[in-house]
Amino acid sequence: MGQKPSVAKGTRDFFPAIVAKRQYIFQTIKDSFETYGFSPIETPSFELSSTLMGKYGEEGDRLIFRILNSGEKMKKADVDALNEGNLPRFANSLSEKALRYDLTVPFARFVVQHQNDLAFPFKRYQIQPVWRADKPQKSRYQEFYQCDADVVGSDSLVYEVDYVQLFDEVLTNLNVPQAVIKINNRKILSGIAEVSGEAEKIVAITVAIDKLDKIGLEGVLKELQSKGISEDALEKIKPLFKITGDTRQRLVQMKTFLADSEIGLKGIEELEYIFNTTDQLGLKSTEVEFDVTLARGLNYYTGAIFEVKCNAVSIGSICGGGRYDDLTGIFGMKNMSGVGISFGADRIYDVLEELDLFPSSVDNRLELLFINFGEEEAAYCMGMVKKMREAGVSSELYPKSAKMNKQMKYANDRGVKFVALVGKNEMEQGVLRIKNMDTGEQDDIQPDALVNHLKKA
Repeated sequence: MGQKPSVAKGTRDFFPAIVAKRQYIFQTIKDSFETYGFSPIETPSFELSSTLMGKYGEEGDRLIFRILNSGEKMKKADVDALNEGNLPRFANSLSEKALRYDLTVPFARFVVQHQNDLAFPFKRYQIQPVWRADKPQKSRYQEFYQCDADVVGSDSLVYEVDYVQLFDEVLTNLNVPQAVIKINNRKILSGIAEVSGEAEKIVAITVAIDKLDKIGLEGVLKELQSKGISEDALEKIKPLFKITGDTRQRLVQMKTFLADSEIGLKGIEELEYIFNTTDQLGLKSTEVEFDVTLARGLNYYTGAIFEVKCNAVSIGSICGGGRYDDLTGIFGMKNMSGVGISFGADRIYDVLEELDLFPSSVDNRLELLFINFGEEEAAYCMGMVKKMREAGVSSELYPKSAKMNKQMKYANDRGVKFVALVGKNEMEQGVLRIKNMDTGEQDDIQPDALVNHLKKA
């Protein structure tokens, strides 16, 4: 007996109805990207390992899918490294390429590689799949799409304000309820590390703080201790978790906490500009708030950090992003500030599906199926199928003159909207008998009036 076919964990097959809903999400996001002046690019599904490794922090690097070398290159495996127990070096000798972990680092590589062909500030968007060797669970997949919009070549906070507006527009257009745009600034996190006396351990502090909603305060403190953060520093950090009030009140409290940190106060100043300008412009349906625990654990963020959650469901973040002043520098291109955001299409899909918020117009149902009564009738119907397709009506003829029950079952299984029953009598009378599969109603329609009939129905 042959092996039962299956997909790898963390991946999925998509049926036509699901693809239609996903395309609705992609198109809605794409339309807004282009309205805001972003242009599309595409990059390869895999990059050189050297391009990706070391860009996402220790935890991120462990989630990168490595591609095993093939052919003669396998002979170049560093066996000495294996014997010495140096597994990272051995792994590098086995794998020169890796599936992309996100779209931002490949974009930075793209900018550096093609810098002489681009006009700066350069604004691009990408809607492509990425891969992460994460533990599969609800709304967390190993293969999923990201919908990114980035701009490089300017440090203007105008773009941060634009991104808040863009989040709001897309989520409003998709009818995502109770969406909250959380914002922090990496400079504030650096200020926290500085004030606590542990400036050199900013990454460890950032990664731990970012886990507050998952492991709680005690869990965060234990992780900080395990990373070598002193008891004195922990006592200085604890008050952060007791900050309360609205965004304005929390920013005031943070100013007091960071009074002795120049970089921390700079972060507060940048956030105040974003919040003040956003207040002036207004938002359609989302809320925006300051969250000092927001860190997003990625090494390359240097300024604003964004995360969007939908409070109507328990699903984690559905969008994210931030500013990364130093990202292109790792590829040899200095002083090229950038900022970008990403919409998690898969999670947005789960939100809309769970809350039954997809518009009824989003489907891929065949609009019109002609029943096959025989060779003469089929020839006539093929001409009608051609006319319907030219008019933009999705149509087809059942391929064989099978029993009526079989053809109607096919129509039901396909979710066909209308069935055309055209036998000899209808051909002689010059009409088409059209059955509405949702209501069961039947009407005799003149061929020239069919398109309008279907549209009205």
